[in-house]
Amino acid sequence: MRTVLRSATADETRAVGRALAALLEPGDAISLSGELGAGKTTFVQGLAGGLGVTARVASPTFTLVREYRGRLPLRHVDVYRLDRVQDVLDLGLDELLDGGGVVAVEWGDVVEALLPSELLRVRLTVPWDVEDRRIELGAVGTSWAVRWERLEQVTEPWVGAA
Repeated sequence: MRTVLRSATADETRAVGRALAALLEPGDAISLSGELGAGKTTFVQGLAGGLGVTARVASPTFTLVREYRGRLPLRHVDVYRLDRVQDVLDLGLDELLDGGGVVAVEWGDVVEALLPSELLRVRLTVPWDVEDRRIELGAVGTSWAVRWERLEQVTEPWVGAA
């Protein structure tokens, strides 16, 4: 399952995240990938808003993990600065994943072997200009297969990217 979206602004990237938040369930894992500045944290800001988080959502680059309260707990993880798999294990990623909320992992493609087998992959790239983003969504697992049609419906305003 895969779809490609186009976001013309940071606000649109947040809106995509906000739309997807309605589909999130306890235990969901989201793997975010893309170069520096592609919009991973911006996307998570949208997720947080859609989950009812009122706190300011900032990049966890230096803190590694930020936790937010909303309809579901949101744990925002950034593994960019971690050098070894053992560093990720020491971070307690497995406990975060078992916490009953949603875990969004920036640079998740680097640690995907440590993530649940059922997950949503979000890849953000900047193929057009400094504002436009290509957002590729890919879902793995039966829990996302059940939600896929709804995911396509809520993201329809942004479909049509190359």
